[in-house]
Amino acid sequence: MTAPVANLIPFDVEAVRAEFPILKETVHGKPLAFLDTAASAQKPRAVIEAEKDLYEHYYANIHRGVYKFSQDATEAYENSRVAIARFINAAKPLECLFVRGATEGINLVAQTWGRVNIKAGDEILLTEMEHHSNIVPWQILAEEKGAVVKAVPIHDDGSLDMDAYRAMLGSGRVKILGAAHISNSIGTQNPVKEMIRLAHDAGAVVLIDGCQAAPHLKIDVQDLDADFYAFSAHKMYGPTGIGVIYGKERLLDAMPPWQGGGDMIKTVTFAGTTFNDLPYKFEAGTPHIAGGIAFKPAIEFIERIGHDAIHAHEADLLEYATRQLGSLNSVRLIGTAPEKGALVSFVMDMAHPHDIGTILDRQGIAVRAGHHCAQPVMDRFGIPGTVRASFGVYTTRDEIDRLVAGLNKVMDIFG
Repeated sequence: MTAPVANLIPFDVEAVRAEFPILKETVHGKPLAFLDTAASAQKPRAVIEAEKDLYEHYYANIHRGVYKFSQDATEAYENSRVAIARFINAAKPLECLFVRGATEGINLVAQTWGRVNIKAGDEILLTEMEHHSNIVPWQILAEEKGAVVKAVPIHDDGSLDMDAYRAMLGSGRVKILGAAHISNSIGTQNPVKEMIRLAHDAGAVVLIDGCQAAPHLKIDVQDLDADFYAFSAHKMYGPTGIGVIYGKERLLDAMPPWQGGGDMIKTVTFAGTTFNDLPYKFEAGTPHIAGGIAFKPAIEFIERIGHDAIHAHEADLLEYATRQLGSLNSVRLIGTAPEKGALVSFVMDMAHPHDIGTILDRQGIAVRAGHHCAQPVMDRFGIPGTVRASFGVYTTRDEIDRLVAGLNKVMDIFG
């Protein structure tokens, strides 16, 4: 087994890549260049082994059995919760609720906090750059309650219009802000700490979609003063089907349960039910045990590399990719805000994004093509979709060079 990455300063991308078995694969006879990390990151060996180890050596349901396997699995699962709380600097592990992913976490808040606190005429404030998972749950709630969903506009470079944001908060009717920390479609990194402060001054609660930020930035929910913060393991080099919604303890305590079933109760009779304490009040039924346990080595993988090293590596990739793609006359970048996450989104007027993605795939290059579950962003720029190349700890400049070469092939075919 390859030794774990440890304190890589300066960043040794080849040592990192050695931790990912899939990066040795070929596609259509070409080495894999995986440039779709924003959709779902590849998994290091430690994550893969953690799931395998559970199923081979100590699998059992958790929080229920008095026998050794159940106790061992429960301890490993709860140790992940502790690691997650440390990773985002939550005040207590009980503020970190396990969910299937950020989408479920946002729906949980909309259907619990939202149903209690949103009334007719209230405003739910989002941004034009939100993922559908931070739009649709609020639309469903607004239709049920007679509330209004409004979106803060974005500038031509993809940055948020903060003047418009301040003005919209001034209505006095905004009860919650839902905002992406980093846009999944155009990469804009929002000034969420300032946004949260302004929202709180206006009497609003804030939910931050941190899916694109958690793998790349040092997250401190207490410093941000976020009320809710959602993220998914699979974008953080962890398993699919598991994520976290962080919430301040006082808010979670006041919220009703969302789903009923085992583990979220203290007592059940046909006369009534008393609910469990946090976090279990919101964790009904048998959870994704293996995913929860394997989340911890994903977090430890990020921590061993270090946020400073990750940021420096990805900033270099972003600068290099922006410069190289900007040199191609047929490529138009979408989203050029001064503060960005590790992705580039672009169009070529001569070819549809899906055609571009297909041609790149034949070169072994995996990119995402389409609206990226962010159709309002595409409408804002008057396009059907973009090609998105997104980077992670294992991405190299050579892979960006291969992307540029692939786009030259697109120009040869469609030019």
